[in-house]
Amino acid sequence: MTRPIELWYWPTPNGWKVSIALEEMGLAYEVKPVNIGAGEQFTPAFQAISPNGRMPAIVDPDGPDGQPISLFESGAILQYLGAKSGRFYPADPRAKAEVDQWLFWQVGGLGPMAGQTHHFRQYAPAMILDQRQIAYGVRRYTDETHRLYGVMDRRLADRDHLAGDYSIADMAAWPWILPALQGQDLEEFPNLKAWVARVGDRPAVRKGRALGEDLRRNLAASGTQAEAARRMLFGQRARKE
Repeated sequence: MTRPIELWYWPTPNGWKVSIALEEMGLAYEVKPVNIGAGEQFTPAFQAISPNGRMPAIVDPDGPDGQPISLFESGAILQYLGAKSGRFYPADPRAKAEVDQWLFWQVGGLGPMAGQTHHFRQYAPAMILDQRQIAYGVRRYTDETHRLYGVMDRRLADRDHLAGDYSIADMAAWPWILPALQGQDLEEFPNLKAWVARVGDRPAVRKGRALGEDLRRNLAASGTQAEAARRMLFGQRARKE
């Protein structure tokens, strides 16, 4: 009997993308927690799977040739899982291209920009005493996230999902719509608001989003543990062998 897919994971928006996909696709998996606040992403075992030192990553014992395969980068993982399962990632070239462009829009735009919004609105205030030093970053990334919300709202004006049918593009984008943390108001974006609710009502999305919720920590909190985690996450430079 084939062993389950290993999901190297921590409960963040990028991690949720893959846990949601695994649940939606009905693929058996086991969780390998990677505590990014404690530096576990720098262990040799994890970096052998994820050279970038970022989660999520997967190991599929039953790869395309029957041999194990490991993947890092959430977009590549979603494409792989969609192709493996035959679900939520169409084979038709035109439909596939539609999914791919919205998937890459998320991994290249929405995720990084919203992530910077989180940094400057939540974490930087706990690290920098003079708030004037972070004011531009707060405004720059909050405004860019607002723009990206607008892109989605326009896209969803005449369709239920980003690429037509529900797909890995929706699984990638949905975890990153966190308006309360990003200085946004979904009332400005009624089509996006309806999509957030529509996707969020799916049982597999709820289950994937809840995975490892007990592991989460407030990195914006005070105290030595949170401070150490912030230093680990936000002070990284190239690591020499």
